[in-house]
Amino acid sequence: MIEYIKGELTELTPALATIEAGGIGYGLNISLNTFSAIQGKKEVKLYVYEAIREDAHLLFGFVNKKEREMFLLLITVSGVGANTARMMLSGMSVAELCNAISTGNAKLIQGIKGIGKMTAQRIIVDLRDKIVALGIAEEIPAGGATAAPVNNEVKDEAVSALTMLGFAPAPSQKVVLQILQEQPNAPVETVVKLALKQIK
Repeated sequence: MIEYIKGELTELTPALATIEAGGIGYGLNISLNTFSAIQGKKEVKLYVYEAIREDAHLLFGFVNKKEREMFLLLITVSGVGANTARMMLSGMSVAELCNAISTGNAKLIQGIKGIGKMTAQRIIVDLRDKIVALGIAEEIPAGGATAAPVNNEVKDEAVSALTMLGFAPAPSQKVVLQILQEQPNAPVETVVKLALKQIK
């Protein structure tokens, strides 16, 4: 089993990181959170999960052990595969996901593409006790406040527009989410204009 890969980051997209180690280029499927964390770095270390299937041998990379632990928990839930788990870790940070699970906020989990009502509820029931037992939940901010649900249609359109303008998707999504939490009813044009002023 591969525990982690450390080496030169030779290629990076929001979904895939290529790390060269010992003359071999490893392609690792990553979340947007990991993408944001390693963007701009030359040398990286990613913790690994190997998904070995009949038709494919896939590697998933995580910026830290907590993200990998959360991923491993998510894929134990019936109906949640590796790609869905990665999607969830792209839509929310580990802390936000733990928060949503521990407070039973199914609506927030449903806000992630591909997660229906039944799956969201199953994730909460199956993982609520486990995240506490594993200590992943210690990332939860004090007070356990949950973020207000945002308009995903506006969010997706705004992130897409910013990406077409040349901004990286991960930071764009972060800024767009902050704007929509402060102004839930803002139209796409307003969100994009505000994001252009804030984006780094």
